[in-house]
Amino acid sequence: MPQIPRETVEQVLSATDIVDLIGQYLPLKRAGTRFQALCPFHNEKTPSFSIDPVRQFFHCFGCKKSGDAITFVREYEGLPFTDAVRKLGERAGITIEERELDPREEAERRRRGQLLDLHRKLTTYYHELLLEAPEAAHARAYLKDRGFTRETAEKWRIGWAPTKPLFIQWAKQEGLRGRDLADAGIVKKTERGLYFYFRNRLMFPIANDYGDVIGFSGRQLDDNPREGKYVNTPETQLFKKSNVLFGLDKARKGILDQKAVLICEGQIDAIACQEQGIAHAIAPLGTAFPDQHARTLRRYTKTAILCFDSDTAGNKAVESAFLTLAGDGIAVKVVSMPEGEDPDSFIKANGVDAFRTLLDRAGSFFDFRLRLAGDLSDPLQRSTFIEESAAQLAVIRDDVSRETLIQHLATRLRIGAPDLQAAVGRARQAARNPRRRRFEDREAKAAPAVADPTPLDRRIGALCSLALHSAEARDWLGEQFETLHELKDQLDGVGILQAILSSRPDPASPASVNTFLAELPEPDRLALLSEPSFNEPLADDPVGGATQTLADASALALEKEDAHIKAALNDPTLGVEEAAKLFQRAKEIAELLAGLPARALTNDRFTPRSRRREARKPWKKEGFRDERKP
Repeated sequence: MPQIPRETVEQVLSATDIVDLIGQYLPLKRAGTRFQALCPFHNEKTPSFSIDPVRQFFHCFGCKKSGDAITFVREYEGLPFTDAVRKLGERAGITIEERELDPREEAERRRRGQLLDLHRKLTTYYHELLLEAPEAAHARAYLKDRGFTRETAEKWRIGWAPTKPLFIQWAKQEGLRGRDLADAGIVKKTERGLYFYFRNRLMFPIANDYGDVIGFSGRQLDDNPREGKYVNTPETQLFKKSNVLFGLDKARKGILDQKAVLICEGQIDAIACQEQGIAHAIAPLGTAFPDQHARTLRRYTKTAILCFDSDTAGNKAVESAFLTLAGDGIAVKVVSMPEGEDPDSFIKANGVDAFRTLLDRAGSFFDFRLRLAGDLSDPLQRSTFIEESAAQLAVIRDDVSRETLIQHLATRLRIGAPDLQAAVGRARQAARNPRRRRFEDREAKAAPAVADPTPLDRRIGALCSLALHSAEARDWLGEQFETLHELKDQLDGVGILQAILSSRPDPASPASVNTFLAELPEPDRLALLSEPSFNEPLADDPVGGATQTLADASALALEKEDAHIKAALNDPTLGVEEAAKLFQRAKEIAELLAGLPARALTNDRFTPRSRRREARKPWKKEGFRDERKP
């Protein structure tokens, strides 16, 4: 059963313009009466993702994904239906009231809500400590030394995690249980008691794409060599590290505007950039750069600019990020940072304009590697560098980009481009099968399981489309109850058509139609969305089209029944009385077929041949012979 009343869902869809909504996620271009974009759900070079502002519907002609505003948010952000409706409701200022849910779903939803509330409470607690607590004076001093103002700390909700006794005192006052804190990733239960992940650390709230805090990243303040500089919330019901990039909720528009994403090494660097107007800056949560990060960024841009620290760890992180990003079709540039500098320190010392100049001068990944390699006069060292570069070039999926970089690197190395091309070819051949399997595996894991569409005869599918998009056709079809009932046993999908005629969604209201579709069982919904006529303009005479299509469907159903009767009559064990009934029904079918205004033209495998004789050719009819030679 729907978790939210139908009236509420329809209200949310009515208040949401799908073009404005998708335009916040993807760059759109007008194409006639519709809008187009590169599909965010599969890799493509030519836009096949179409948005219809009239029907408030999107459809990809490549991967065949279709749906309304709720479907888009569900697919794009990986949300359940109720969360997607709630997100759009908040966007439109509509209060969402839910009906009684399945007990297990209700428990999961309630727990998720409790954890979100706990994260909001923790964010406020840490933040107030940083701003006011005497114990956090050293944390405030550290931020001040880094050039952070109080306004910056408030904007990013930066906080301070206290020592264990102080935190326990607060948790008891708030009535928090150890289980709650463990589920939120603040503590871990051990044999010795509770282990606290965050102690005396700057706390950076980690938000999902739409601003809800789902975890924290704690920056070390006491330089303890036994602990990492940054500690992130462990995996929880809310927080999946590979799915989150720090600052993306604030940087999304800047990335679309710049047509590139600036990836910094740490949260402070990303904040420093954004505070200086470099709005496309984000940071991963650690030095690893998983495949999911690349898939997320590919929704917004095809270019990534890496700006990591110029130390050993930063250089390794650049190479790791390149393999992931380039392997997923994102072009990679690398900023050449001065020794010992990061974006934050460089901006403070030289100003934001100087940093923008560094960004403008960002070179290719292979220029970065050449810079690190230094002198390549030693033959063995040079050969090793070429082989490593060939393996890295091999992961680039775009042929033009790969060949351009081959030519560029060959020139820099002063070797023949064919030699480097051959080395890349060998690397691609060696890596093709394992690489292809890894790529297909991660795409398969990323793709949610999809139900098989309900079988739907193309004529019934066309009638469904007419009923959803024309009130006149819907009303006319609603009067054909007996005919549709007779078709049900012969043609697939009549039950879906009857559901449309029973619910009577208003074709003049895209919200009404899309709400009806959202309530359908998933196999039925997929069947309708796969129907070609569903995404085509409405015919000038929908009632006429419905009349003709229903006649074709009736003819096909009768011919199928006629074929079944003929097969039954060939059964030698058939009794006389039963045979008489079948002969009578065959006669009725023949009369019905003769009275239909049209016959079905089809290539269905089980359709019997037409009983009409082929018209005689004129020269035979008039007694002439064909004089043409064979």
